[in-house]
Amino acid sequence: MNIPLNISWQQILLHLFNFSILTLGLYILLYNPVKNFMEQRKEYYNKLDKDANDKLNEAKELEITYEKRIADIEKLIEERKASAAQEAKLEAKAILKDAEKKAEKILLDAQQAAQQERAKILEDTQEEITQMAISAVEKLLAQSSSGALNQFLDAVKKE
Repeated sequence: MNIPLNISWQQILLHLFNFSILTLGLYILLYNPVKNFMEQRKEYYNKLDKDANDKLNEAKELEITYEKRIADIEKLIEERKASAAQEAKLEAKAILKDAEKKAEKILLDAQQAAQQERAKILEDTQEEITQMAISAVEKLLAQSSSGALNQFLDAVKKE
């Protein structure tokens, strides 16, 4: 059986067989390595994406933890500031009370010293007046016993 263009069925089948062997060879030599390379590449980038997401989640958790720590520390700082301010107020009040007590004591001591000084001055003055009066009386008695005494007594009465 002759087919036009001088092609036989045997040649067609042989070419078909050669084509299928070529296709199988190309599939084995080219398609599988390219397919495997693409799968490995896809797995590699999926792994990178997963690692990046894991690190991002870990970073977010750390951020939340650190923000909580910062908030706790700020709260603690505020409490300590308030406590220190309260202690400072109490100490200032104690110092002020102590200063007031010392001032009162100093004032009281000064008043007592002034009273003692006044009493001493009065006593000294009275002694001087007494001495002056005695000496004046003696002088008057020496000069004239009765006239001078009357004058002295009149002068004392006026004062």
